[in-house]
Amino acid sequence: MDPLDAAGAAPNADDDAGPEEAAPETRERVVEAAWHGWRVDKVLVQIAPEFSRSHLQQLLAQGHALLDGRPVRAASKAVRAGQRLAVVLAPTAQAQAFRPQAIPLAIVFEDAHLLVLEKPAGLVVHPAPGNWSGTLLNALLAHHAGAAALPRAGIVHRLDKDTSGLMVAAKTPAAMNALVQAIAARGVQREYQAIAHGDVGGGPFVVDAPIGRDPRSRVRMAVVAGGKPARTDFRPVARRGGFSALWCRLHSGRTHQIRVHLAHRGHPLVADALYGGAPALGLARQALHAARLALAHPIDGQPLAFASALPDDLARAWHEVAGRDATMTD
Repeated sequence: MDPLDAAGAAPNADDDAGPEEAAPETRERVVEAAWHGWRVDKVLVQIAPEFSRSHLQQLLAQGHALLDGRPVRAASKAVRAGQRLAVVLAPTAQAQAFRPQAIPLAIVFEDAHLLVLEKPAGLVVHPAPGNWSGTLLNALLAHHAGAAALPRAGIVHRLDKDTSGLMVAAKTPAAMNALVQAIAARGVQREYQAIAHGDVGGGPFVVDAPIGRDPRSRVRMAVVAGGKPARTDFRPVARRGGFSALWCRLHSGRTHQIRVHLAHRGHPLVADALYGGAPALGLARQALHAARLALAHPIDGQPLAFASALPDDLARAWHEVAGRDATMTD
């Protein structure tokens, strides 16, 4: 569960377009003599100056530009004076990212100020390159009208795409401010169930090691000098067949924290390909589930506590390692 210091099949953003929406505008110009030899994306900036060059490059890549009636996709292509350049100013996927989408939510608690839900593995929390639609943010925008007035639709922390389990989201500005402060002050208790490769030993242990961007790979995090402080408590439940079943408690919420800390100790999560975990135990996604969440209600201060059972894929793997008597009470 990552605080924002920085999913089964879901509909594409275009699926929400109705017949009442106007067709995108087409701009067409003859290439002027002063533009002769320019890159086509540079000319498009002259034709549609209200759009950024990167946005226009996306339109080019998607085939929305024609040069003398023929599609042109290479932004670097040079144009000649007298050619006719046309571009359809279609909204890009990124431009449509913050739109409501009717995606089912598994809500376990909701009132006027917040909701707690169970995120399935595969659901992306926030729009990003490669996932501009079909996210939890899109679902929250469709779920209640107030989400549109909140930063990130009320999302105050993240779970990785392939991590399942409990999340809390705000529904009002007051609740969002209080939840952000509570997470920063470590007032939100978060516990996970995980299955790691190897034998981690029989006793509890702590990894207190700073996390930052991996200098060798921009898509990974790593334990690095100068990273942000990060502490995770681990309590093994069982070790069997070259695997360890663990409970994990976060004291901070850095990106990929549990995954990084276990990999740093040489015990990556099962099926966590990014950090060296091979598929096993029938799992095709990382063996991590946000199982417990406890916090004070952000408005009235009442204690709230929630538990989430393992989804079927992780339950089968957990029972294989820990036995069928190992339950949420471990």
